[in-house]
Amino acid sequence: MPDSPAGPPSPPIALAELLGREELGLRRIAGPDHAELLWVHTTEMADPYPYLLGGELVLTAGVQLAEADTYVARLVQAGAAALGFGVAPVHDTVPETLVEACEQHGLPLLEVPPETRFAAVARAVWRLMAEARHRELRRVTRAQQALATAAARPDPVPAVLRQLAVQLEGRVALLTADGEVLHAAGGRTAPDVRAALARLARVVMPAWPAPPGSPAPPATSASPAVPVSAPAPAASSARKQSPSSATDARGGSQLSAYALGGAQGFALVLATPRRESGDHTVAGIAVVLLSLLTAPHQGADAAGRSAALVRLLLGAAPHEVAPLLGGGDSWTVVHARRTDGTPADTLTAGALAAALGSALADVERETVRVLLPGGHEVVAQPGWTLGVSEPAPPSALPLADTQAARALGHAEATRAALTRHRPGIGGLAGLVPPDRAEAHARALLAPLTEPLGETLRCWLSLHGSWDRTAVALKVHRNTVRQRIARCAALLDVDLDDMDVRTELWFALRLR
Repeated sequence: MPDSPAGPPSPPIALAELLGREELGLRRIAGPDHAELLWVHTTEMADPYPYLLGGELVLTAGVQLAEADTYVARLVQAGAAALGFGVAPVHDTVPETLVEACEQHGLPLLEVPPETRFAAVARAVWRLMAEARHRELRRVTRAQQALATAAARPDPVPAVLRQLAVQLEGRVALLTADGEVLHAAGGRTAPDVRAALARLARVVMPAWPAPPGSPAPPATSASPAVPVSAPAPAASSARKQSPSSATDARGGSQLSAYALGGAQGFALVLATPRRESGDHTVAGIAVVLLSLLTAPHQGADAAGRSAALVRLLLGAAPHEVAPLLGGGDSWTVVHARRTDGTPADTLTAGALAAALGSALADVERETVRVLLPGGHEVVAQPGWTLGVSEPAPPSALPLADTQAARALGHAEATRAALTRHRPGIGGLAGLVPPDRAEAHARALLAPLTEPLGETLRCWLSLHGSWDRTAVALKVHRNTVRQRIARCAALLDVDLDDMDVRTELWFALRLR
């Protein structure tokens, strides 16, 4: 049965499934009780070896059966999966010599009763194959939908890997060009399996550096275009010649490696307990998604970003290079953290920046910082907590960065998906000349260190809540209490007095 190019190859049929068809009346009388059938081949030749592809259920009535041991040995050599012997009209029973030969060579032998035609057996196998193929197509379709849904999550790369591990019931990992694990999902694997996966990854990515003293990569089912024992070719030619996938087996695990497209040099490796016919298709879908998700941002503005970086390194002022980044006269800074507490990385940061409409992102510890042109509207993103600054000119970006950080802390403390920095209003504060107000603020807050001043500002902004301030500053609530008590002592004020709080709040906003 030819495979359709639109789906996975037809899975083999378990011998037990065929024996379970009671209407056929088949009975296993020798050999193992398990086999995988790919074809049905009816023949009365004395030696059918030249006409077998492997995986066949060979059906015969024994017309030319002479030397049973030689006949069975040739079937096993050809890769036949099982032998079905039709009783009558040539033989009244299955020859004992054939039973002994099949038992000796480990070939399952089925007795086909006189009332069962070979055509009926073949039709049953084809139907079982069709049913299995439909099941596999449904499985692949469900896996494709699940992977596509995962790719739309805020953390697309880890989500795709987790879903792939679920679909294949194994361990999957994304390796960098240095052979380091960038992301992984699924159960743990033994050290020798991990080492075998690393070696297999170098088969599909031979330009990777091999660890000192590591053995040559194993022989695999990959294309032999790059002999594993040959010296490593130059990086430019290795990518062209290397196979895109390779397989191996180690310690009861089926191993696979796939090279991702793009210039990042990533490889996807898998260790699964078995290898089903549709697994390669499912992995191929994941490879396409991961290749797109890990590809570097390309576009006409890439040269502008590069030029801006060079000019900054050579001493240019921010306002001079800002036009090269397409931001105009104002910029907005966004700080973001994952709501589930998992650390961010360059891939998830890039995905968030793309969702917000920018290619300018940075990861500082667990916080992602994104720079947006001032006119961009920032909306909440699933799986993220965002703090947004006021639009600011390039010269005031450090202040905007502080505003975004404070807004993010406020958002986490109040469990809001997004908090924007709220600019100060005019009113009474606007009646005081700015220079005199700033001088008074500096004098009033002079006893406070930066951590104490920030703690006091955050505590006042959250209406004196110890718990919310602790969440916003990521410290223990007792630490907040100690700092606030220290502030009250250094300033010699009563922080329960609303007049004191109001004056300090105005001063802290000018600090």
